Amino acid sequence: MVQKAAVSFEFFPPSDDAMGRQLWEAVRRLAPLQPKFVSVTYGADGSTRSRTHECVLRILRETELCVAPHLTCIGASREEVLGIAQDYWRHGIRHLVALRGDLPGANASSVTPSVVTAEVAAPERLRYASDLVRGLVSTADFEISVAAYPEGHPESPGVDADLENLKRKIDAGAGRAITQFFFDTDVFLRYRDRCSAAGIHVNIVPGILPITRFPQLLRFADRCGASVPEWLRRRFDGLDDDAETRRMIAAHVAIEQVHRLQEHGVEEFHFYTLNRAELTYAICHAMGLRPRVAEESRVA
Repeated sequence: MVQKAAVSFEFFPPSDDAMGRQLWEAVRRLAPLQPKFVSVTYGADGSTRSRTHECVLRILRETELCVAPHLTCIGASREEVLGIAQDYWRHGIRHLVALRGDLPGANASSVTPSVVTAEVAAPERLRYASDLVRGLVSTADFEISVAAYPEGHPESPGVDADLENLKRKIDAGAGRAITQFFFDTDVFLRYRDRCSAAGIHVNIVPGILPITRFPQLLRFADRCGASVPEWLRRRFDGLDDDAETRRMIAAHVAIEQVHRLQEHGVEEFHFYTLNRAELTYAICHAMGLRPRVAEESRVA
C-alpha cells in the first residue's frame, strides 16, 4: 500500500500588488495541507532580496508554516550573505535552501561549478553552493536543502560532474537535495540510484512542476536543461485555446507521476507552484493529503 507522502511548496516573491494577492491566495489554499515547509525564491539583485525577505516574514508572521528562504551567494560578499542568514535565524527561521545563484548575465539558476568571473571568485566571496553551505553551518544550526539535477545542469559537463558537486554540498553539511523538475520518472529513479552509489545518502526529493502553460514549460525546460518527452508534447498538442482541458491533462500527468514515484518508495515531494494553488492542491488531494480546518482558519 502506498503511504501518504510529505510535501513542500515553492513560492516566489511578488513584484506588484496583483501578484501579491495571487501569492497569498495560494498560501491560504495550500497551508491547510500542512506541508513540511514552504520555500521562497531569491534573486541576486537587492530589490528581489528585499521582496523575498518581506514575503518570508509575512508567511512566518501570519501562518504556522515552516518557511525555508532561498539564499544565494553570487553577487554578494561572504559577510553580507551570512549576515542575511543570521538575521533569518533571529526571526526564527531554521531552514534554508542554499544555492549558488545565477552568474552575471546567466539566464537560469545554477549550482554547478563552472567558469567564474574574477569578481565572483574574490577571496571574500562564497564561490559555490558548497561554500555557502559550509558558511551557513558555521553560522547557526540550520537545516539546509540544496539543489540537484537528474539530467545535469546546462553549465555542467554532465550528470557525473553534478553528482560530484552534490556530494560536496552534502559533505559540507546539507541534509536534503531537491531536484530540478523532470517528467521521465525513470530519469529520477536512475539518478537516485547513482546518488546512492556515489555515497550520497540524504533524501533526494523530486521537484514536481504542475504544468499551467505549456509554452512556459518549454522555456523553463530550455533554460534549465530538463527534457520534455514527446508523449508529453502530444498530450498538450492543440490545447492552446482550451484552458480547461489543459488543466485536466496537467493534473493527470502530475498525479500519474507522483503515484509512480510513490510506488518506488518516494515519500517526499517538492512542488513548484508558480504561486498558483489549484493544480498543486488537486495533486496533493489525489495523494491523500487533506486539510485541517484549524489550520485553514489561521491564515484566513
